[in-house]
Amino acid sequence: MTTPQRRIDSGFGFESTARDVLAGIDLSGRLAVVTGGYSGLGLETTRALAEAGARVVVPARRPAVAKEALDGIGGAEVDELDLGDLESVRGFADRFLASGRGIDMIIGNAAVMACPETRVGPGWEAQFATNHLGHFALVNRLWPAVRPGARVVAVSSQGHHFSRMRWDDPHFARGYDRWEAYGQAKTANVLFAVHLDALAKDSVRAFSLHPGSILTPLQRHIPKEDKIAYGWIDEDGNEIAQGFKTPEQGAATAVWAATSPRLDGMGGVYCMDCDIAEPTPAGVPEVRGRKAGAPAPVGVRPYATDPDEAARLWAYSAELTGVDAFAE
Repeated sequence: MTTPQRRIDSGFGFESTARDVLAGIDLSGRLAVVTGGYSGLGLETTRALAEAGARVVVPARRPAVAKEALDGIGGAEVDELDLGDLESVRGFADRFLASGRGIDMIIGNAAVMACPETRVGPGWEAQFATNHLGHFALVNRLWPAVRPGARVVAVSSQGHHFSRMRWDDPHFARGYDRWEAYGQAKTANVLFAVHLDALAKDSVRAFSLHPGSILTPLQRHIPKEDKIAYGWIDEDGNEIAQGFKTPEQGAATAVWAATSPRLDGMGGVYCMDCDIAEPTPAGVPEVRGRKAGAPAPVGVRPYATDPDEAARLWAYSAELTGVDAFAE
């Protein structure tokens, strides 16, 4: 049965931290793979899971930087992975599978946001390729190691409101908009979780989420003048945004989705503030890209949780990457 997009009153909320949602949960003997788990929200995710007893494998595009960032966090280990390079994804997955270990949690946290037009692989738009296709290939290649009862968590964003899937031009061959490209990639994260859950729900559940708005290195491609226009910082670079979270709070929803007993038997839903999100109210117009002064998006867009769209994206992603753990 499909889990509805309806709050379950989890007992946690906007201000909850990753440590809060893990209070009383023992993850000893569990293994998590956390992409981008050495910076920003990912670092807080790794720290909280490791403190709760989990072994955390952190695939990183910059292994030396990751090892330095994770120094002192017991239970964390680093391996090399570039999500924009499918051979790198294959190499990491092969090395992990050769270790013979099982996986209890995969948290797809790594991402790029609003970057200049960049092409990877055979000319793919980099945000779609890195944020979605790289994680799609990674999860499918790691699938033989995913244990029954595991959870797969795709860190999406309220940025999914900026664009639905652009089936007529998914790689922006006819003109690039950095925020629409980010929006499409984040919509893809949600759709990925929807279809993975439909395929695997008898043994593994999948979730997506908006972690909250947080200033982290994720915004490195956004010019200072834009951050000022969006109301994030002042002229001196000081954070002035209202409604932003700390990294510890921002990591909470991913950790909650990966571990909460309240979600047992559920899956395929988009979460925010440590609960299942409500759908965007009917009548709220769609937006294209980010606009300064625009109201904050609310809930999850129906196009991001549409099972037909999710199945279409899965088939397209399998065609592009050449991997599908569920192919008959």
